[in-house]
Amino acid sequence: MVGGATAQPLPSGNRRLPALALAALGVVFGDIGTSPLYALHACFSARAGIPPTADDVLGVLSLVFWSLIIIVSIKYVVFVMRADLKGEGGILALMSLAASGGTAGSRRVLIALGLFGAALLYGDGMLTPAISVLSAVEGLEIATPALVPVVPLIANVILVALFWFQRRGTASIGAVFGPIMLLWFAVLFMLGASWIAAAPEVLAAVNPYHGARFLAGGGLTGYLILGSVFLVVTGGEALYADMGHFGKRPIQLMWFAVVLPAVLVNYFGQGAMLLHHPEAVHHTFYRMAPEWALYPLVALATAAAVIASQAIIAGAFSLTAQALELGYCPRVEVRHSSAEEEGQVYVPFVNWLLLAAAVALVMAFRSSNALAGAYGVAVSGTMVLTTVLAFAYFRRRWGWLAAAALAAVFLTIDLAFFGANLIKIDHGGWVPLLVGGCGYVLFTTWMRGQTMAGAQQDHTTADELLRRIAGEPPLRAPGTAVFLTRIPASVPRTLLTNLAHNHILHQQVVLLTVVTETVPRVPRDQRLTIEHLAADVAVLVARYGYMQHPNVPNVLREAAAHGLSADPAATTYFLARVRVIVTGRAGMARWRKRLYALLVRNALPATSGYRIPSERVLELGVQVEV
Repeated sequence: MVGGATAQPLPSGNRRLPALALAALGVVFGDIGTSPLYALHACFSARAGIPPTADDVLGVLSLVFWSLIIIVSIKYVVFVMRADLKGEGGILALMSLAASGGTAGSRRVLIALGLFGAALLYGDGMLTPAISVLSAVEGLEIATPALVPVVPLIANVILVALFWFQRRGTASIGAVFGPIMLLWFAVLFMLGASWIAAAPEVLAAVNPYHGARFLAGGGLTGYLILGSVFLVVTGGEALYADMGHFGKRPIQLMWFAVVLPAVLVNYFGQGAMLLHHPEAVHHTFYRMAPEWALYPLVALATAAAVIASQAIIAGAFSLTAQALELGYCPRVEVRHSSAEEEGQVYVPFVNWLLLAAAVALVMAFRSSNALAGAYGVAVSGTMVLTTVLAFAYFRRRWGWLAAAALAAVFLTIDLAFFGANLIKIDHGGWVPLLVGGCGYVLFTTWMRGQTMAGAQQDHTTADELLRRIAGEPPLRAPGTAVFLTRIPASVPRTLLTNLAHNHILHQQVVLLTVVTETVPRVPRDQRLTIEHLAADVAVLVARYGYMQHPNVPNVLREAAAHGLSADPAATTYFLARVRVIVTGRAGMARWRKRLYALLVRNALPATSGYRIPSERVLELGVQVEV
C-alpha cells in the first residue's frame, strides 16, 4: 500500500538494547566513570610536582583526551572486543583464544601470561573500592573541614556495609544501578560544561600538539605524570571483561553516546576551572560545584563509587569462578546469588579477603591522593598482557603484518604507561604486584600439582576392569555406584581400592568424567556422551563451559534419555580424600609442594562444586606423592 507501509517489529535483540545499555551503564562503567573524582587532582598534586599553569593544564588535558580515545575507544571498544569467546570477554577468555593454536611451548607461555594478568586483577579489586569510596567521601573535607580526621573512618564504614551486602547478590538492587549512573554522568557533563563555557580556550587541548609539547619539555617529571594520567583509563579492562553479561553493542553504545562525552567534558571543565583558579588544585572535582550542591554531590559521588566498587568486586568473584572451572585454583565455596542470572555469583572467601585489604589500604594511606600513588601498576601490567594476547589471537585472523602493526601502536603506549607507573612501587605500588604474584604462584602451583598427582593415578582402563570382573566376579550390591574420574574411560583409584578391600561392586557402575571446556557454555544437547561397555558398566562424560556449574545428579537424570537409569535414592557417589605426601622427586620445588599440600587440605570437596548430596557420598582415602 503506497504511503502506508506496515511497520516491521524490531528483532528481540534490538528491543532489548535500551534495557541492556542502561544495565551496562550501571555495571560496566563504574570505575572509569568515577575517575574524575581523583585523576586530575593526582596529576597536579604536590607529589606529581606539576604546577597548574596554562601550558601544563592544556598538556595534561591533551594526554587525558588522547588516552581515552586511543586506549579505551580504539583499543578496547573497537578492536579487543572483537576477540570474544562465543560472546564472553575478559583476559581468561582472551587467553583461551590466543592459546588455542600454535605449538605446545607457545601455548604454555600464553597461558602463563593470561594467568598472571588475571592474578593482577585481584590487586585492582582491592584498590578500586578503597580509592573510589575514599575519594567520594573526601568531598566532606570541603563542605565541613572539621570532618577531615574521620573521613577514613566514614569510608571504612561504607566499605564494610558494601562487602557485607555482597552475599545478597546484585539481582535485587541491579535495577537501580543504571539510573543512578545515568544521573551521575549527566551531573559530570553539566559541571564540566558550565566551566568550559567560562573558559572555552581549554578546548584547544584536543590538539595533540599540547600533549607532545608537554612530554617533550617536561623531562622525567613530564614522563612520570603519565602514571597519574593513566588513572583516567583504569576501567578500560572492565569494558572487555563484562562483555559477556551485556554484549558488545550495549557497551559500545553507552561508551560513545554517554560515558565518553560526560567524562571528557568533566575533565575539560576541571581544566577550565584551573585556568581561572589555579589555587583550586586540591579536590578539583568538588570545587567545580557551587557550595549549596556539595552535600548532594558527595552523596551522589558516594553512590557512584559504591557501584564502581560493586562492579570490580563482582568481577573478582567471576574471575575466581572461571579459574576454578578451568582447573587453575583449588575449590572454594561459590554461591549463586541469582536464580535468573547464572553469572551472578558470590565467593565468601574472596569477599572477606578483599574487604580486609580495602580497609587496611584506607587506614594505611588515609587519602585518595596517597592511594593514587599505589594505583595503576597492576592495571597497566594487565593492559600490556592483554595487548600481547590480542596480538597472538589476531595474527591468526589478520596475518602477521596487520596484527603486528596494530599491536606495535598499542604496546608502545601500554609500555609507556607501565613504565611511568613503576615509580609508584616505592609509594605502595608493590601491594597489587605482591597480590598478583601470590595469585600467579597459587594458580600455577595448583595446576602443576594436579598434573603431578594425576600422573600417579592407576591408569587401568575400563576394558581391563571388565576382564578382571569376569575372571574373578565380586559380590554385587544393589543400586548404582558413581565413580568420578579425571580421564574418561579410566578406572579411578577409589574403585580399585573398594574392589581390593571390600571385594564388592554395585549392580550398576558409572565412570563419570566432568570436563570443563574452554568455551563459556556448552549447549544442553551437547552436554552428555555415554558409552555402555557392558550391561552394568557405563562411561559417562559431562561437558560444561567455564561459565557453567556442574550438577552431577542432574547429569544422571539427563542420562536416562540415553538408556542409563539411576534411582537417586539408591545411588552412591565414591569420592577420594586425597592426602599429599611431599617427597624429593623432581618436577616442582619443595616449598611449592608444601603449598600444594596445604591447598589440597583446605580445598572444598567435589560435593560442593558438583552439587552431589553429601548423604549419598562415600569417601575413600588416597595418598599421592609429589
